Amino acid sequence: MDARLHQLQGKTARLTAVALGSNLGDRRAHLAYAIARLETLLGDLRVSPLIETTFVGAGDVPQPDCLNGAAVGWSSADPPILLRELQVIEQARGRTRPYASAPRTLDLDLILVGDLVVSQPELELPHPRFRGRRFVLEPLAAIGAHLIDPVTGETVRALLAALDSGG
Repeated sequence: MDARLHQLQGKTARLTAVALGSNLGDRRAHLAYAIARLETLLGDLRVSPLIETTFVGAGDVPQPDCLNGAAVGWSSADPPILLRELQVIEQARGRTRPYASAPRTLDLDLILVGDLVVSQPELELPHPRFRGRRFVLEPLAAIGAHLIDPVTGETVRALLAALDSGG
């Protein structure tokens, strides 16, 4: 998968990265469902191996461990529309948001959409916290180490290495 823009249905497509996570219920089934749905949204979809991680988030309430991964593919959809589609997939698996950092059946985060930088109340690209999250960078590096964070200019590989070195 190269970093050039593709053409999908006559529109310019951008390489798009999505983080996958689940820590409630049948985590593998939730992620399998999400991956199947992502295949209809993203062309040439690649999916990382899934990794088991300890929950990272705000609050004092302990939570079940997470199963995390990443997906990368081409999309010509406008990012707000793509974000809404990800939320529809989450809701189809019973995702609720009773409070910040609540346990979730399925969590899909839009991480990167090409070289777009967006700052809106409902959407921020790149995802504002992905650079410090091993559970995002590690699986993403497995399938998209060459992807570039348009804010820092660093590759996913370099961001993960900086995290590993404590920098």
